[in-house]
Formats: sequence, C-alpha cells, structure tokens
Amino acid sequence: MSEIPNEWLFGSLIFLIALSAFFSSSETGLMAINRIRLQHEAESGSPQAKRILALLDRPDRLIGLILIGNNFVNILASAIATILAVRLFGDAGVAIATGVLTLVILIFAEVTPKTFAALHPERVARPVSFILGPLMWLFYPLVWMTNLLSNGLLRLFGIDPENSAHHRLTKEELRTLMLQSGHRIPARRHSMLLSVLDLEKVQVDEIMVPRGEITGLDLDDDPEDLLDQLRTSQHTRLPVFRGDIEHIVGILHLRTALKLLDTVDPTTREEQLIERITLLVDEPYFIPLSTPLHTQLFNFQKSKERMAMVVDEYGEIQGLLTIDDILEEIVGEFTTDHIQETSPDVHPQDDGTWIVDGSATLRDLNKTLEWTLLTDGPRTLSGLIIEQLEFIPDQSLCVAIGTYRMEILAMQDNRVRSVRVWQVDG
Repeated sequence: MSEIPNEWLFGSLIFLIALSAFFSSSETGLMAINRIRLQHEAESGSPQAKRILALLDRPDRLIGLILIGNNFVNILASAIATILAVRLFGDAGVAIATGVLTLVILIFAEVTPKTFAALHPERVARPVSFILGPLMWLFYPLVWMTNLLSNGLLRLFGIDPENSAHHRLTKEELRTLMLQSGHRIPARRHSMLLSVLDLEKVQVDEIMVPRGEITGLDLDDDPEDLLDQLRTSQHTRLPVFRGDIEHIVGILHLRTALKLLDTVDPTTREEQLIERITLLVDEPYFIPLSTPLHTQLFNFQKSKERMAMVVDEYGEIQGLLTIDDILEEIVGEFTTDHIQETSPDVHPQDDGTWIVDGSATLRDLNKTLEWTLLTDGPRTLSGLIIEQLEFIPDQSLCVAIGTYRMEILAMQDNRVRSVRVWQVDG
C-alpha cells in the first residue's frame, strides 16, 4: 500500500464513496418504492417489476447484501483516507482524515443519495436491480451466513424472518390510500371508489324510503283510482296492499300490470281488476332493518330481487329499499324513475339559508351541505328536531343544534314537513 501513488489512492477513494452512495440510495429506493404499482406492472408482464419484487420478497437478504457492500466500501475508504492524510499531514492526518471523511460520506454517500432515492424511488430502484440481482448470486454464501446469524438473534426476540410478510391492506388503510391518491383519479371515479368502501358502514334504514312515504296500490281504493295510478305511475314496481302497508299482498311489476288495461272487462271491472292484480303480484321480499348495505347488495344479487320491504325486530314494516337506492349510494343519483327520492330536497335561498324536506336523511344532508350532524341517533331531519325538543313541535318554532339553526315551517301528521336551515359561525 505504501508504494501506491497518492493519485491512485485518491481516485480509489472517490470510487469507493460513489459505491457507498450507490448502496445507500439502493436501500432507500427499494424500500420506498410503491409495491402496489410494482405488483400491477408485474402482472402486466414487466420484467423490471418482477425483478424488483423478487429482491423485495426476502428483505432480510436484500438488506444484508446492501449493508455488507456499504460497510465494506466505507471501511476501505476510511483506511485509504487515513493513509493519504498521514502522508500529507503526518501524525495529525489521522484526526483530519476522520473528520473530513465523516463529513464527505455523510453528505455525498448518505444524505444526498438517500434523499434523492426517497423522492424518486422508481428512478433508483429500476437500474440498481440490474446490479443487485447478480451481486446477490455472487455473494450469496456471505449473505446467507450473515442472515443466519442475524435471523438467529431475531428469533430470540420472537421474530420469524421467514414469515416476513406480505401484509394485506385493511379497509381503512385502503381508504387512506384512496384519499392520498385522489388527485390521480378522475373525481367521479374517486368518489365512487370511496362510496364502495363506505357501504359496510351504512345500514338499510339510513337510505330506505320511510313507511309513511311509500307509494303503492291500495286494493281497497276505487278501481278507477287504481287504473289511473297504473297509467300515471313513474315507478317500475309498486307494493300492493289492503288498507295499510302492513297488510302487503305482494309487489306488482308495472310492465306486467299495463296488460290489465286491455284485458279487464268494463262490465265487471272491479272484480276482474282486483283478481288480476292479486294473481300478477310477486311475493314480497323482507329484510332486517340493520342490514349493512354491502351485505344487502349481495343479497339482492343472490335472491334475484330488486325491491325489499324493511322490517324491524317485531316484523313490522318500517320502509322500502330498492337496488337502485344502493347503487345511487355508489354512483350518485342517475335517474328519477325509482320508488322515492333518497337524497334530501334542498332548495337554496337568496338569503343564504336552505329549505329542506323534513324527511331528508341526515347523511344526505351532511353530504349536500357539507355539515357534520350526528347520524348515530335519528336518521332524518324531522327525527333529529323532535328528539332535540323532546315533544311534537308546533309550526314556526326555532331549534338550535350546535352551530346549526332550524326553523320549522310546516308540520304534517306529527312530523316536521318543511324546515329552513342555516349555519352560524361557531
């Protein structure tokens, strides 16, 4: 070593620092790369992605290889720097070499390359995988021995490196990932994906048509009224009942019912109409009040049904749900041809307030106005106001709930029918 010229030693030192930067950036780049994107590219046939995933499949071996290389070049660089410093500065060169080399390695071989790799992991990981793959094969015995010792120490602490994990994303982690990557996905698709993840948090009673607002055919009505309702109805299916929805007969498909208009004998219209309707209805499909939406969507698919009557724990009908209602929770409202509107009827006013239907659900009201009304109690605005007051209110009564103000404009059948709402500064 003493016969090697200083120029050669200095060139070797620069080369070793560059190698140190290579290993440092490799470690950060490979660990910071987006594995989900890599997996997608690998499934699409990308050889680079497959090569990187093969390296990441055993992180203990990869880190062992990188650290062996990094420590080797850093120690060798330290030895060469000490020889050069002693030649140039005598005994004081040892201290000078230690201080200068520490600063140089810190800046040029650690902080700078690792920062660049953290900011651009793919630009680093893809080229270094060409080099690390052969190095893994070349130094496998040394890597294997190093990992054998280090893994043995890990097992003493109850950690099994062989079971290192391919951890699956939880639903909340997937939601966070979606929120963070929202700027890369069209807003409408982003909203749909988040809505799908939220389906299991919502129960059918939160979006169903309440019992008092169900539109159907009452067989006790006058036959002419029934025929008029069949002619003018905008709905595809209607529940059929006698006197009250609790006495439901079945579900009538309007496409089938239209045939009645041509086949009913005018001389015996009443008897024939009721009889034909009773024969054409399908059996009603009942579902529990607390069924999560994602479960009910699968249940609709399994049972080949499109409409369900929602019942409580006592078996009493509380509302009506269609498959369209669930789909609109995902994609937003796409049609008005369904049993009932599931979104609140919100009308903005010139003075900054809104006129809202009392049957509007709190979830939809929060979505529309970007409010934060609690939804773990009453489901509708009417229910919230009555719960807050603890009595059936009169018209023109005002209610304050946090920073929200609500003025009752109309009452009907002991329910709040129309409300003026606004928010004040907290």
